[in-house]
Amino acid sequence: MMITLNGEAREIEPGTTVAMLVVMLSGDEGRDPRGIAIERNLEIIPKSEHASTMIEDGDRIEVVQFVGGG
Repeated sequence: MMITLNGEAREIEPGTTVAMLVVMLSGDEGRDPRGIAIERNLEIIPKSEHASTMIEDGDRIEVVQFVGGG
């Protein structure tokens, strides 16, 4: 199925949860999954709901990586 991930079309497997997507992105892009926020169709998905939130065909997903510093 097709989604839009950070403004780009991307194909993912049906049945993918937000948590599964975070794991995929962590491996693909070297992101630290502890510092990632996920927005799905303009709504922030709380970390407590990542494992139970299914991604649907056509969803628009934005991933934000928090960076510390000073």
